[in-house]
Amino acid sequence: MVRACVFDAYGTLFDVHSAAARHADAVGPAAEAVSKTWRTKQLEYTWVRSLMHRHVDFWACTVDALDFALSANGLAKRPDLAQLLLGAYRALSPFPEVRGVLEALKARGVAIAILSNGTPEMLRAAVESAGLADLEMPLFSVEPLGIYKPDAKVYRLVTDHYDVAPEEISFQSSNAWDIAGGRAFGYRAVWINRTEQPDEYGLRGEVPELSSLEGLAEAL
Repeated sequence: MVRACVFDAYGTLFDVHSAAARHADAVGPAAEAVSKTWRTKQLEYTWVRSLMHRHVDFWACTVDALDFALSANGLAKRPDLAQLLLGAYRALSPFPEVRGVLEALKARGVAIAILSNGTPEMLRAAVESAGLADLEMPLFSVEPLGIYKPDAKVYRLVTDHYDVAPEEISFQSSNAWDIAGGRAFGYRAVWINRTEQPDEYGLRGEVPELSSLEGLAEAL
């Protein structure tokens, strides 16, 4: 029985590429490349920091990743652009089906929550700007632990809070590595493969796979 549905935030509920898309005219022809590199480096910096045991928070990783992405695309001398994109990152667009799915789960009596690398401040800002604050979801951040997903301690935050076994949690993420981490901890998992990525970590056929959160209730 699923007692709670827990969602990754960035890429799963909130479109990480919406910041650059919103300001594509200001960024110019490199907007898509900047956004992709920004995301790749943001995640890379979390993993490297965790392995080095040199934690900095997710906002710092986000800023450093954007600096790299702009430099790599010949835009290093645009501090105005960096500030524009960072401001937009605090108010990422939710994917269109998000609110309806969350409301439906809550109406069924299933607890809903977010488990994210983001700082508490980042998560509150994202939820508020997306118009989801009234759903009163618990926001579980890695920050008190000082280490990032996919460390098992992060996934344990949820089971400790709800006092349930891992298999009573359904974890949803668009990131295959995050799903693999959640499964290793013992969660049920649903891979929200929004960008039709190829199979990784042997997930395909082992966990439900959806192209969006639509149909999640049937997959549980």
